[in-house]
Amino acid sequence: MIQSDILGIQIRSRDPLNLYGSMETALQQIRKHRPLDLNAERWRKANPRGTFDQWREAVTRCLLDGFHYDPGALDLKPQVIERVERPSYTQELVAFNTTPWFRVEGCFLLPQGASADRPVPAILLFHEWGGPMFFGKERCVNTGRDHPLLQEHRALHYSGRYLAETFIEAGYAVLCADAYHFGRRAPRGLNGIPDEFDPMMMNIWDAMHLELKVCDQIYLGARQLQFAGTTWAGVNYWDDSRCVDYLISRPEVDANHIGCTGLSVGGWRTNMLAACDRRIKASVSVGWMTTGDHQQLYNLAGAIGVFAMLPGVWDRLDIPDLTVLAASNAAMVVSCSQDLLFPPEAQIEADRQARDGFAWARCPEQYQFYNPPKGHCYDADIQREAIAWFDRHLRSRK
Repeated sequence: MIQSDILGIQIRSRDPLNLYGSMETALQQIRKHRPLDLNAERWRKANPRGTFDQWREAVTRCLLDGFHYDPGALDLKPQVIERVERPSYTQELVAFNTTPWFRVEGCFLLPQGASADRPVPAILLFHEWGGPMFFGKERCVNTGRDHPLLQEHRALHYSGRYLAETFIEAGYAVLCADAYHFGRRAPRGLNGIPDEFDPMMMNIWDAMHLELKVCDQIYLGARQLQFAGTTWAGVNYWDDSRCVDYLISRPEVDANHIGCTGLSVGGWRTNMLAACDRRIKASVSVGWMTTGDHQQLYNLAGAIGVFAMLPGVWDRLDIPDLTVLAASNAAMVVSCSQDLLFPPEAQIEADRQARDGFAWARCPEQYQFYNPPKGHCYDADIQREAIAWFDRHLRSRK
């Protein structure tokens, strides 16, 4: 059992993975000293006459300021690079600007029969962090090419399926783009990484060797962003928000019925986007929910990466507050009880806080928690639950 007399937390289910030795007590004292003045529960106690909208405005501003990122004016300059007709849908390789300095590639899938006269709801799909970084969208989308590492990855996390096909078969348009440092956006031309390479053509051993080289650049990338005046989270958020702009630009998409989902870091990005972008009407976050205090005691090294580094944010609010921010839009949190990244106690406590927050926002029916006895995955069972949630909240009720 992990017990913190300083933080008042116990974790009975698992042994700690990365306590900080002689520095642990000091770190817990620092955590105890945080004001957490924007945590929904603390804010309500301190502001008994305050409203949910007032709280949300303050927390959203804290997050947007914490990103330290100005993406510039919206100027997508969209392009369809390639179009492939499949039996039940059309798949396009597209490119568009998320900022003046980033042009992003993504796969856009459109079900048969969708048109400007018959627009369909859309899902913005986020790939996960874990796995070969030189693959991004290819983890979730069938590009017509495959690799043994991708096959193994899908078998482990997605019941062997391309996740994008789950949603296209259910009648949703889908957009899945490469995240920063992944796929076509992985760094090239340094540390022995070639200027250009095609990972699909590599054997497993060469691919694994290249993967180590790409991973070695993660914290260099984080430092580069910091000294450019921004954060990894800020880049991710604004790229993802601009993906919503791309979806809205497509006449075949119902702009009033857009959702987002993803596994692991895809779940984290789901939390962030649903929290700050009101155009996301429904979300399903899979494999990323905890509380900061539980996580500090249990596992930071294996679960917390540069994507979560936001000085000036986590001393004021907690992870479950991201879900609460999504209200009154619909938010489903999938947190598997056997996921070794997060302790079960943290999952249950995060659910309690999110549930209370949606009740405070007077829309308890817009929140759902699914806690199956599974590991870190977005398998066929979870996919069915996600489709049911999106069908409930993104299908027009005319």
